[in-house]
Amino acid sequence: MSLDRSDVERIAHLARLQIDENDIPAYTENLSSILNLIDQMQQADTGNVAPLANPLDAVQRLRADEVTEPNQREQLQAVAPAVEDGLFLVPKVIE
Repeated sequence: MSLDRSDVERIAHLARLQIDENDIPAYTENLSSILNLIDQMQQADTGNVAPLANPLDAVQRLRADEVTEPNQREQLQAVAPAVEDGLFLVPKVIE
């Protein structure tokens, strides 16, 4: 896919980017080459390729889901400026 100057200007406008006039040809060439690479990658046959979660077939080590810290809510909320029903109260910031 090949982009022209107007395409790059429109992309820059949509992305709210200010591009110098002298840099537009370079951006046009770079973006066009990126899109051409994507087109080449889209043409690769991946029908027989199984999806992988990890290319090394590694397994994530997980720790046991156990409570290791005691409940300190009362101690932590004792110094809070405002608490109600075990929740911290904060000023409203959105109307």
